[in-house]
Amino acid sequence: MDAKQYNKCVQEWADALFRFACKCTGQQSDAHDVVQSSFEVLWQKKDEVAPEKAKAFLFQVAYRQSVDNYRKRSRITFKDAPEDSYTPGNPDLKKILDRALAQLDEQSRALVLLKDYEGYSYEEIGQIAGLNESQVKVYLFRARKALKEYLVSVENII
Repeated sequence: MDAKQYNKCVQEWADALFRFACKCTGQQSDAHDVVQSSFEVLWQKKDEVAPEKAKAFLFQVAYRQSVDNYRKRSRITFKDAPEDSYTPGNPDLKKILDRALAQLDEQSRALVLLKDYEGYSYEEIGQIAGLNESQVKVYLFRARKALKEYLVSVENII
């Protein structure tokens, strides 16, 4: 991959990668870091990555960095965490969906985002996440079931 092909990858995939990273990390600042690091890794490995495989490579790196970010955050405890801005009686669908996704573990959330938000096939998701196709299907089924249970619960919406 040369500089021109790399720049084309940045133009084509930066927005989608940022959306994915935002949903995985839950914070724009962390998502910016994940995206920048992903493109940095792509640049470092530009001789090893074929241009047609760059998208999958970028999402794989972003996925792994999001998981690492989640693990780091789980070791840190915050004493004065800001309260959720959700107000009962005024449900906002986006906030409800974001809270539902936040209930999932990092891997499940990433798989749902890759399939339902980004439109990857099971095979592509397997390559990104390092799973086989049947594992992806099982994990997605479980994640969707958990989302459904969360979303149909009245106390989570009201």
